[in-house]
Amino acid sequence: MPETTPAPNGIVLVDKPGGITSHDVVARARRALNTRKIGHAGTLDPMATGLLILGVGPATRLLTYIVGLDKTYEATIRLGISTDSDDADGTVTARADAAALAAVTADGITAGIAALTGDIEQVPSTVSAIKVGGKRAYDLARAGEEVALKARSVTIGRFELTATRTGPDGIDLDVVVDCSSGTYIRALARDLGAGLGVGGHLTALRRTRIGPFDVAAAATEIAPDATLLAPAVVAADVLGAFPVTADEARDLRHGKRLAGAAARLETPTPAAIDPDGVLVGIVERRGSDVKSSMNMAEGAS
Repeated sequence: MPETTPAPNGIVLVDKPGGITSHDVVARARRALNTRKIGHAGTLDPMATGLLILGVGPATRLLTYIVGLDKTYEATIRLGISTDSDDADGTVTARADAAALAAVTADGITAGIAALTGDIEQVPSTVSAIKVGGKRAYDLARAGEEVALKARSVTIGRFELTATRTGPDGIDLDVVVDCSSGTYIRALARDLGAGLGVGGHLTALRRTRIGPFDVAAAATEIAPDATLLAPAVVAADVLGAFPVTADEARDLRHGKRLAGAAARLETPTPAAIDPDGVLVGIVERRGSDVKSSMNMAEGAS
């Protein structure tokens, strides 16, 4: 009887090119890896490039633990022009006059960036995937409906200006941003421009990091023999490792608690990894015991 090739299982780091959607990347990966079970952790707009993390096979269950990680972006903000989407894909809604742009100073930009750094309240861009009454905000906006999104708390750990260029269309600022999940870099561009009285939007965006994963390790094309990061390695990098014996692995897979094992936990929800280096699942404390909160299917290495 011929041997069957095991179904792919793991995490793939992709460097998404501009001009395609995150769904397009997933579709390409499904064709290349010959499997339907692929998802991604965190959408990138078509205009944006950079790191997109795909889960393949059983490892798609890890995406929920990856999507909330902090991120790093490189971006270009154009001061002087506002758009309805807060980025270059939108329709221009306002242009600052030359006098207003001339009044923008380096100190003013520095102060504006400082005001948007740290723990802030941010209203997401109207053209976003956030649901309002069960419908995507961008669908409502494109249908001409008024969209009022609520402010959300986000953390901007770094908002660093790396270059400034003045041109006929406005002032371009190259920036690097470290931020919590759920931050809209487009909204930072909008709010910085608004604070300076000239408007602003995003003209370029590249995601370079998600948690411990860097775009430098990502592939630009997904081939049938693409390298998949092992679920155990990824889970340990994201959540920390909780080594278990073969007997403990069996008990966790059968839904049993590990009595008195909570003292061994080094992180709140680590990855239980058996002696063969296989991910058993994600565990958590229950009093003095350890219990599985998510089990990987047996046989999924």
